[in-house]
Amino acid sequence: MSIKSRIRTVPNYPKPNIMFRDITTLLKDPIGLRSTIQEIASRYKDVKIDKVAGIESRGFIVGTPVAYQLGLGFVPIRKKGKLPAETVGCDYELEYGTDRIEIHVDAIRKGDRILLVDDLIATGGTAEAAAKLIQDMGGIVVECCFVIDLPDIGGRARLEKLGHKVFALCEFEGD
Repeated sequence: MSIKSRIRTVPNYPKPNIMFRDITTLLKDPIGLRSTIQEIASRYKDVKIDKVAGIESRGFIVGTPVAYQLGLGFVPIRKKGKLPAETVGCDYELEYGTDRIEIHVDAIRKGDRILLVDDLIATGGTAEAAAKLIQDMGGIVVECCFVIDLPDIGGRARLEKLGHKVFALCEFEGD
């Protein structure tokens, strides 16, 4: 059974005509969870990476065990006001308005090679902001890694256009 087959699709959530790809069914499945982490970690086991950074919140769930498996530290990228020490941030556009993500000022050093992880790439706005934040801190984004890519929405192409390498374990095309 594949990773993709363990991801639930919830129609019309959070609004009509949206097909929400829910990884909670993948996470609760011990074989699915283990396979997800092992597949990602094995892809990067021979790649020079200094830290794994994960985007709030599902990027934490995937990124932390990947970092552990690779023997690396983990850097959380959070929404504004959620980190307790001094932060730097990046504002980005949403469908309606703007949002901000932040990272601790001491989380990434100049030249650190960072694997950016999240559960899903859709429009790519949050991932683009996270990559920019890492680069603004002097880090190098080795690759942007996702469990799910929604290629029809264009996030992967958006990141690639900016020069980022992108990897996803599975895709959901259409609908």
